[in-house]
Amino acid sequence: MRNDPTGRALQLLSLLKTQRFWHSSELAARLETTERTVRRDIDRLRHIGYPVDSTSGRYGGYRLSAGAHLPPLILDDDEAVAVAVGLRYAAAAAIESMEETSLRALMKIETLLPHRLRRRVSAFRSNVSFLGWSDDGDVIDPEALSVLAAACRDQEHVRFDYRRGDGESSGRKVEPHRLVAAGHRWYLLAWDDHRREWRTFRLDRLRNTRPVGSTFSPREIPGDNAASYVASALGSTTRHHDATLSIHTTFAELEGVLRWIDHTPIEVGGDHCVIRIRSEDPGRLAMTVARLALTAPVVVIEPIELADTVRTLSAHLAP
Repeated sequence: MRNDPTGRALQLLSLLKTQRFWHSSELAARLETTERTVRRDIDRLRHIGYPVDSTSGRYGGYRLSAGAHLPPLILDDDEAVAVAVGLRYAAAAAIESMEETSLRALMKIETLLPHRLRRRVSAFRSNVSFLGWSDDGDVIDPEALSVLAAACRDQEHVRFDYRRGDGESSGRKVEPHRLVAAGHRWYLLAWDDHRREWRTFRLDRLRNTRPVGSTFSPREIPGDNAASYVASALGSTTRHHDATLSIHTTFAELEGVLRWIDHTPIEVGGDHCVIRIRSEDPGRLAMTVARLALTAPVVVIEPIELADTVRTLSAHLAP
């Protein structure tokens, strides 16, 4: 390693990525070389795009910093597979333009993966199906998502125009605390300054999202769990359509799927259960049935119209 500049530079980069400050003498000892050689290797990293901060003097040293450009990334096997799988998930997200961008990035990464890692990613792609849930009205502006994520992190007020379920719009100023992904939708849990209460906002109904510039002190989220609070809020939303289903599996097997579905158990047996589900429109009821059918066979007991819709959907999806 001592006489291999490339290998030594990669090891140096690995040390710097631990996000701590390294004294020149420490790096030289780790790399089994001299401080002068460390300085030359630092210059090599800077030349290929890695921004490295340095301080001079007796106790001078180096630290990897954020730069204006994205330098080459070095990932281990598990990190590379995780990035590829994450991009595959992102391609199915209800975020405007995210599908195409994610697939482009995924194609670049898969091209560079060695055969053993491509097999792992291919196994995931071959054995996992994604069910598209969003329509044109559910698409999220990725810029708004970024603004809200930064505001949650920096505890900064934001303003936006919000369209309620009945179509009426109003301007809001809130203290954003947490973003929650629930199935095919994203929600913002925030403290509404005007109404002086916690509110849950659907991100696809936000427009003209912008930071205000003022900051706030974070509040304690009810129950100290944003996901549970949003799930509770969704459960209390008025649903205008319902259906009764018989599902051929135990209720315990469905609990993970039912977490984000407004439902009521009617009958729980040893190998089947009957539940009532509710949603905002018949189309979403049909999609909920399709989602449950990924776990176990489903029979629609009522209404007849939904049973007909599901049969049509099944026929269109038949191989």
